Amino acid sequence: MTLRTLVDVDTLAAHLDDPHWVVIDCRFELTRPTWGEAGFAAGHIPGAQYAHLDRDLAAPPTATSGRHPLPAPEAFAALARRWGINNDTQIVVHDQASGVYAARAWWLFRWLGHESVAVLRGGLAAWTASARTLTTETTTRAAGNFVARPQQNWVVTVDDVLESVESHRLHVVDGRGADRYAGQNETMDPVAGHVPGAVNHPFASNFAADGTWLPEAELRARWEKTLQGRPANEVVTMCGSGVSACLNLLALETLGIHGARLYTGSWSEWVRDPSRPVATGAAAS
Repeated sequence: MTLRTLVDVDTLAAHLDDPHWVVIDCRFELTRPTWGEAGFAAGHIPGAQYAHLDRDLAAPPTATSGRHPLPAPEAFAALARRWGINNDTQIVVHDQASGVYAARAWWLFRWLGHESVAVLRGGLAAWTASARTLTTETTTRAAGNFVARPQQNWVVTVDDVLESVESHRLHVVDGRGADRYAGQNETMDPVAGHVPGAVNHPFASNFAADGTWLPEAELRARWEKTLQGRPANEVVTMCGSGVSACLNLLALETLGIHGARLYTGSWSEWVRDPSRPVATGAAAS
């Protein structure tokens, strides 16, 4: 069994004792950076390892980068080996619920050439809702042999996006909420608005009102509207710092739409340079 997008609670529970499976807990809150790790210490899925967004799933930001630059491939690969991950390991990543932080880990592993990685549907909330076991015990696994094979064409740079403002060569999809895209209620970044020409597809729109993934037909219909007929290899996802954009990439993968790329710096990098153009206003309906 090789899982590449989503996995349900029952399937994970059936493989908890499988040495070829590794669970990575990615719980996090942007405004409370210690919250997820404290929650992990208080109770987690047996055998799980913890990945901190700022420390493990990103490199330290610089004066010109976004808030969550990609980690160096070898640094992340070394961490994966410490988690006991081999090149043939089935990885399951989860966070507290929706998967927005887990999707960042999912994308990182895929970017580094590891295809057998899936996000747990509903995250830890779904696990606990089904009365599954939690533990406070720390699991140390034997070192793995994971080797990073970066997929260089999976990312685009700020210069690529800037050039596309004029050429429209790329179809930029902004995964932030509609208010932040429109330039309203901006609390994370010093400049409000969006990249001119970008369309809005809030990552939360992949879910139903109860937080579960939309049925495939509805999810596909929403994405067809957003993609506007553009081929996947022209599609670039972005958000505030390259995190929630990964959930949009996961949604596309669940639909069999392969080849969309990530603008890793996203809005927090874009606004570092005041010469880059900014648009405001709601997305066209």
